[in-house]
Amino acid sequence: MSTNPTRHLDIGCGTKPRNPYGRDELYGIDIRAGLKIDGVVEIAAANLSLAPIPFPDAYFDSVSAYDFFEHVPRVSLDHARGTSRFPFIELMNEIWRVLKPGGLLYAVTPAYPHEKSFRDPTHVNVIASKTHRYFTHPRLEGRMYGFNGDFLLLRQNRIHIRGNYEASPPSVGRLALRLLDAITMKRSHLVWEMQARK
Repeated sequence: MSTNPTRHLDIGCGTKPRNPYGRDELYGIDIRAGLKIDGVVEIAAANLSLAPIPFPDAYFDSVSAYDFFEHVPRVSLDHARGTSRFPFIELMNEIWRVLKPGGLLYAVTPAYPHEKSFRDPTHVNVIASKTHRYFTHPRLEGRMYGFNGDFLLLRQNRIHIRGNYEASPPSVGRLALRLLDAITMKRSHLVWEMQARK
């Protein structure tokens, strides 16, 4: 292990935390407490719709979210107090906060207009092809709702999950599958890869 190990955080990790960038140390966050997995430094328990990410500022080289963003509400209303908050905006602020300068976010989520974005009754946040504009330079449209981070969109593409969430290098066979998936409307998920600008 190097003297300055690189760290990755997988949010909503469950019992199978992922490390798409192959960092030295793997951490996770799940809503369930008490999870311990071999090879994972720590799995913190937190409900990220209500609480901040329980790690220090600029701690991670990368963060991932696989099939997670769709479960974080866009708006939370407190009718008794007459107030509202924006949990998804708050989560994106938190991801930006815990990333080191130049750190990477890798997210995969079901996306509109595919029916998978609506199928699960716990999906409360529908992501579309232009949602990234609220969090990425130069538009940063989320500023009006309290987003204070700044990401650069490195890539966004639609994929059909074929047992592996990572986009594979293009080969002739993969390109043919992508074309077939587009024709048959099987590209259910959107991949975001963003870099934290600090």
